[in-house]
Amino acid sequence: MAATRLELNLMRLLSRCEALAAERRDPEEWRLEKYVAALEDMLRELKKQSGKPAPELLNEYSRKVDFLKGLLEAEKLSSSTEKALANQFLAPGRTPTTTKERTPATKTVHLQTKARCTGKMRSELLGTDPLAIDDSEELNIRKRKGLASDEKQSAVELDAVLQHHQDMQEKLAEEMLSLARSLKNNTLAAQNVIKQDNQTLSHSLRMADQNFEKLKDESDRLEQHAKKSVNWLLWIMLIVVCFIFISMILFIRIFPKLK
Repeated sequence: MAATRLELNLMRLLSRCEALAAERRDPEEWRLEKYVAALEDMLRELKKQSGKPAPELLNEYSRKVDFLKGLLEAEKLSSSTEKALANQFLAPGRTPTTTKERTPATKTVHLQTKARCTGKMRSELLGTDPLAIDDSEELNIRKRKGLASDEKQSAVELDAVLQHHQDMQEKLAEEMLSLARSLKNNTLAAQNVIKQDNQTLSHSLRMADQNFEKLKDESDRLEQHAKKSVNWLLWIMLIVVCFIFISMILFIRIFPKLK
């Protein structure tokens, strides 16, 4: 399967980092550390892609990136003994990064770093010039391995790194903008729902108040009607009693008692 653009940029930047690691750098040199951080980001992005390389190739990339990262951490140690011990545990890559390499560049960098640490330790013991020892050790290693001189940084590699960071920033900005829009839409939807619920609750309260007033009015009317019914019944009973009383008197008058 053909390599993707991201994988090609990763290979170019990895080759440049290997070349920088092989050079004698100033203590304040910052490019290699930044490049290694960019390599880690690109490697993570490459692992997330659907058309990612074979697992063996990904492991080789990870091995080389971890080697460069461990190399930078070892250089930050204070004593030569600690640096030499840390370099012993570094694992360089097994295969060349580019077709121009006859042996893996990380192996060469590993040998050069070990030679520098050995030369520094020797100079500390013997009191000699460490730069001369380092130069002779590096010269012997280069002759044994038959490596070409380090390549200079190309504009294409730098553009690839800048383009990668710009793409990541644009992607992050788009994601943040999408999240902000989604949050805004959710907030507006929640506001509308709360507003509708408040309106429904207010309407229910008004209806409850109206029903209570109607119920009160009907209760008053029923009470008045009940009072009126009781009064009429009382008058009717009085009239009936009076009628019966008068009827009895008339009956006695009309039909006297028999002797």
